[in-house]
Amino acid sequence: MSLKGTVVFITGGSRGIGKEIAVRLGREGASVAIAAKTADPNNKLPGTIYSAAAEVESAGGNALPLQCDIRDEEQVKRAIEKTVETFGHLDVVVNNASAIFLESTETTSVKRYDLMHGINGRGTWLVTKTALPYLKQSKNPRVLTLGPPLDMNPKWFDMFPAYTMAKYNMSILVMGHAAEFAQYGIAVNGLWPYTVIETAALKMIDGHEGKPNIRKPTIMADAALEILKKPASFTGNLCIDEAVLREAGVDDMSKYAVTPGMRDEDLEIDIFVGENEHARIKLLRRQNHAKL
Repeated sequence: MSLKGTVVFITGGSRGIGKEIAVRLGREGASVAIAAKTADPNNKLPGTIYSAAAEVESAGGNALPLQCDIRDEEQVKRAIEKTVETFGHLDVVVNNASAIFLESTETTSVKRYDLMHGINGRGTWLVTKTALPYLKQSKNPRVLTLGPPLDMNPKWFDMFPAYTMAKYNMSILVMGHAAEFAQYGIAVNGLWPYTVIETAALKMIDGHEGKPNIRKPTIMADAALEILKKPASFTGNLCIDEAVLREAGVDDMSKYAVTPGMRDEDLEIDIFVGENEHARIKLLRRQNHAKL
């Protein structure tokens, strides 16, 4: 499926993975509404809705910067209405916005807990709900949410349960909405990185400044494109970026490494990636080596 002329509403698209997805879709000829809070430059977190919009337009797409806090129902409603008013329709929602705080229950404040749950689960639900009437009118409606595999291994809960709950809520919504919206032909899928991804937000977390064994966010953008190009029958999946690309015929992952020459086997694996995902990636890598 070509994305030329497709209208995309992406949350948290001012920087990082969200911005890279927006730019990648713009390169395909999509019109992208970038909904995020950051309108003014920040020394600690570079990137605004306007700088992201400029990159989308430079890539060949149309862009609409929208300052929007997805916790606010009225702001979300106005942002989506403005998207449809500007571009005429809405085809794709990318739920990228997310808040992270990797701490224990004891060291997580109620304010941090509420922030994560307000943005991650509630925000994803609110944006999708608000966009639904327009998606139902689209010829190729899609929802893509950046949520991890649902792995019930206790190790993902005993370290930072508040964050795990907040992210898993996004994945639960993928599964729920895929089933609920099937009657409308709306494909709903999730996407998660196999390795840690280099972003400005990640660099703010202790111990992740200048890490050599991680990947660029462009791998997530390319994987997002592949998912959005699939037929509507592809729905209800919690995908891993490397698996998506290898299954699409991309054999060389070296271009995504932050450090040139870094072996795939030496990259740092992201959280929430369990044994099933490891086994699948190892199989795909063996198949790739056999072809070579």
